[in-house]
Amino acid sequence: MTAADTHCPYCALQCAMTLTATPDGRLPVEVSGRDFPTNRGGLCKKGWTSAELLARGDRLTAPLMKQADGSFAEASWDEVLDRIADSVLTLREEHGPDAIGVFGGGGLTNEKAYQLGKFARIALRTRLIDYNGRFCMSSAAAAANRAFGLDRGLPFPLADLDTADTVLVLGSNMGDTMPPFVQHLQGARAQGGLIVVDPRRSTTARLADDGAGMHVQPVPGTDLALLLGIAHVVIAEELYDRDYVDERTVGFAAVRRSVASWWPARTESVTGVPAETIRALAQRLAGSSSAYILTGRGVEQHVDGTDTATAAINLALLLGLVGRPGSGYGTLTGQGNGQGGREHGQKSDQLPGYRKITDPAARAHVARVWGVDPADIPGAGVPAVQLLARCGVDDGVRMLMVHGANVVVSAPDVSQVRAALGRLDLLVVSDFFLSETAQLADIVLPVLQWAEEEGTMTNLEGRVIRRRRAAAPPPGARSELWIMRELAARLGAPGTWSLDPAEVFDELARASAGGLADYSGLSHALLDTGAEAHWPYPAGSSGTPHLFRDRFAHDDGRARLVAVRSRRQETPRGSELSLITGRLLTHYQSGTQTRRVAELNDPTPRIVAQLHPVTARDRGIAAGSRIRLRNVRGVVDAEVAVTEDIRPDTVFLPFHYAGAESANLLTSAKTDPHSSMPEFKNAVVTVEAIAGAE
Repeated sequence: MTAADTHCPYCALQCAMTLTATPDGRLPVEVSGRDFPTNRGGLCKKGWTSAELLARGDRLTAPLMKQADGSFAEASWDEVLDRIADSVLTLREEHGPDAIGVFGGGGLTNEKAYQLGKFARIALRTRLIDYNGRFCMSSAAAAANRAFGLDRGLPFPLADLDTADTVLVLGSNMGDTMPPFVQHLQGARAQGGLIVVDPRRSTTARLADDGAGMHVQPVPGTDLALLLGIAHVVIAEELYDRDYVDERTVGFAAVRRSVASWWPARTESVTGVPAETIRALAQRLAGSSSAYILTGRGVEQHVDGTDTATAAINLALLLGLVGRPGSGYGTLTGQGNGQGGREHGQKSDQLPGYRKITDPAARAHVARVWGVDPADIPGAGVPAVQLLARCGVDDGVRMLMVHGANVVVSAPDVSQVRAALGRLDLLVVSDFFLSETAQLADIVLPVLQWAEEEGTMTNLEGRVIRRRRAAAPPPGARSELWIMRELAARLGAPGTWSLDPAEVFDELARASAGGLADYSGLSHALLDTGAEAHWPYPAGSSGTPHLFRDRFAHDDGRARLVAVRSRRQETPRGSELSLITGRLLTHYQSGTQTRRVAELNDPTPRIVAQLHPVTARDRGIAAGSRIRLRNVRGVVDAEVAVTEDIRPDTVFLPFHYAGAESANLLTSAKTDPHSSMPEFKNAVVTVEAIAGAE
């Protein structure tokens, strides 16, 4: 038997595992946990069952082409690649290069994410590329960039949390989404300092029971007001770190004015959080010798998500936490390579190394690495929601290539997305299963799974890690690197298009050199030694596990305190409820993988809504019955679970299900003005029993 040390294919915790395979690389593959700073040998149910995906009978093993009757037929690689290339050339000639769009994914390796950005810009020659990380980390990234000048989810190693006496968690349920994370909260729990802000009494919120901390349950969509109220107390009671604020920040006066009107009683009237709780939160954070503030999608996936994340950063800066040993602020990256996927060119406005595509110096540097003229690199495109909205409209996108995403489940207001994809001249989807998006495609390209490829990922700490091959892929599947090389040749694209992930990584490293996310000192060979590799990792360095110890990434070295204000969001009226969405323990993202694993899917095979007993009683709804959720965008029918773990004014749906059970039939495509993050986490719905349903 042979063994390969690698990492889990799911979330950004990137738990270490060892895969043991037969000598010829054929299945089955056995999974075992491996000691690593993030997971310390532990895995969640998703990790333990991950190898089952490799042996699925519905694995895509040959290219597929849609037939006139809507069915698929297998085709040769030459046939599908020739058709794609011919379509690109024809559409470019007739409509210009922006008739072609690319939608990437936060699960692609660094090598594939980098190469996809390069492929879009110099092979397809389009500026229209974005990715599903826009639905995940964009608000947190926008807030960190304007406050610190740099965005890395956790600017410290995760293990630093072990010794904290206070951890404030806003909008994250890591007890379900990344269970091995919870061990890093035990120190805070032992000190009674785990504070969880969530409208639901989630798995993570329950960790604060029995003296381990506090669960704060605000009205949905009022997290920003709550943070402004806590900051008010910190300033009014002079709990802030005056020396730190004076020496390491700018903008204090404006922030002080902006929170002056958020006294505890007013904050209580908006958030429902008692005034005494707000004061206690401020005092606990200020009185802790080791405190951390962590944010997640629950407070970020809103039209004011950037401002909410900014308010959390402001609070951390006022308390002097950021960059101080034993304390800090961070945001929890969700997708497996959500961090690396946004650093090297998938975002519409960025080039590798987190460079701005509008910066002439950045364009010149990357152009030298790519072997092109800077003028040949297109300008900024549009973010994901706008990119999808352009599909199939006059003077819009006529052909879309999708890599590592399932947008007809994961995008907001998915009815509109499905309609948009249906209007395209050509939809090309690369996947290893026939996902719901692939089912709509004209061409489906079978690609490799995680254990069949070499590469790198970047986890939630900004730690670059190695993904290693442990199993042979089906003969008909191909790496995206191969697909891009073949298409680049057909399109006459300049530059090199290596099939060796190590060579692609070396080019990525050169392209990132001098950028904020500098990988220039890294290589597969170095990572194979087991070296800790937190970026920035310039050539000649040993990496940066702790950011901001001495200075921030702005030219003057100071962080920006940015005044933000709470704006009234869409709120329920009459009998309406606030809909919030989230993840389940046994599922991941759009469910393409987890809904195919019996051990994961069987406990929750259908969508189930959570309602408070009072809410259910008032509507004549019984536990286990069927209900209908409705708003102007769509309708979802679901079984109901009645629980006191949710507020009476709120209903919860998981977002892993497809078709008529997609929670995103109800969510809004309205976006944050700074980050273009959609309003996933707060919609207004009516809820009623379905007559005659059992």
